[in-house]
Amino acid sequence: MTKDSGVSRRESGRLTDHVTLGVLSSVIHRDVVDDAIRETGKQEARSRLLPAHVVVYYVLALTLFFGEAYEEVMRQLVNGLRFLGNWCDQWVVPSTSAISQARTRLGAAPLKLLFERIAVPMARAGTRGAWFHGLRLMALDGLVLDVASTPDNDEAFGRSGSGTTRSPFPQVRLVALGECGTHAVVDAALAGVGTGEQTLATELINRLTPGMLVLADRNFYSYQAWQSARATGAELLWRISATLRLPVLQWLPDGSYRSVLINPKIRGRRREALIATATAGGDLDPAQAMIIRVVEYTIANRPTSSGELFCLITTLLDHTLAPAIELAAAYQQRWEIELSFDEIETHQTGHNRVLRSRTPELVKQEIWALLLTHYAIRHIMKDAADTAGTDPDDLSFIRSYRAIRRQVSNQAGFSPSQNHHSTHRNH
Repeated sequence: MTKDSGVSRRESGRLTDHVTLGVLSSVIHRDVVDDAIRETGKQEARSRLLPAHVVVYYVLALTLFFGEAYEEVMRQLVNGLRFLGNWCDQWVVPSTSAISQARTRLGAAPLKLLFERIAVPMARAGTRGAWFHGLRLMALDGLVLDVASTPDNDEAFGRSGSGTTRSPFPQVRLVALGECGTHAVVDAALAGVGTGEQTLATELINRLTPGMLVLADRNFYSYQAWQSARATGAELLWRISATLRLPVLQWLPDGSYRSVLINPKIRGRRREALIATATAGGDLDPAQAMIIRVVEYTIANRPTSSGELFCLITTLLDHTLAPAIELAAAYQQRWEIELSFDEIETHQTGHNRVLRSRTPELVKQEIWALLLTHYAIRHIMKDAADTAGTDPDDLSFIRSYRAIRRQVSNQAGFSPSQNHHSTHRNH
């Protein structure tokens, strides 16, 4: 559509009603954005050059054009609108200071709520690597992000290490739950780097649901974490330290064995009594002990090495339905969340990898935006794979990422309707 089309600014509504993220808006709907702004109390009391919904899309655009100057990202976001009849010549790209103030007014809460509303598991029945005997494969893992070196960020997040090994930047620890088959991060918790992974994982563990098979590395195991995760109804397949004492209750034909986890607070005769009860098939109080199945195997790092011992524990007790060799293969899907982290750290933030935000609130806002944008890209890749009849793993994240960046720059998300809801539906 060109200026000759006769569509006036008055007919098409405010200029900023047409600012979107192009194809990503098919996942991050304007209606949901408005709801998040309203529910977090961030709606404007008066008309502004940068309305709250535009700031939301702008913050998301920052994660697509990482490293670009504030004003340049805004130009990317509204590029193409100049060629439409609704462009207002009086509207100018806001200054860095004005954009920063608008981000501060918005805060982190709307982006966090958007992520919680939008980021849900999305694998379909035939998605490769997404299922294990009807259970949705999910993985729990963590990473550390460097943030801008400012006194406020230092105080809020801290730095890892000490002395000569101290991190050059303040750092945020993030623990996330990812869907293995699609690389979609669907839940997350974050805090300063001094907060341990197990502490952050507690938030995610309490939100697990039945129908999942959750994979986790040995850093996440504790008796309390296992008990809490099992209480959600989710099935579990976690690696533990090979030094953990696990009594053999019964060897099974596939090479695995039944065992019992005992609360480490319980010792001596009471511990022996619980093992005897478990061996006899008696009832156990989950606060004290829980029946598990153990799968042990080694993976050689080199042809001449003896290999690294893997010790997995699972809630899947029936060896005929879940043979040990299949569980070992399923556990390797845990690495898919590592690939998700690599996509976020390497491709979205580039080689710099230091987040730009200079205050703790904006750091959190930027991280939720990173996760939300990554999810939207992965969702579009999943839809494209479904349409082509292929698997999401067959598509290149970096090519998809670059294509979406171009699409944001070249399309304005324009519809000649005064009602922004109609604008959204026409995408």
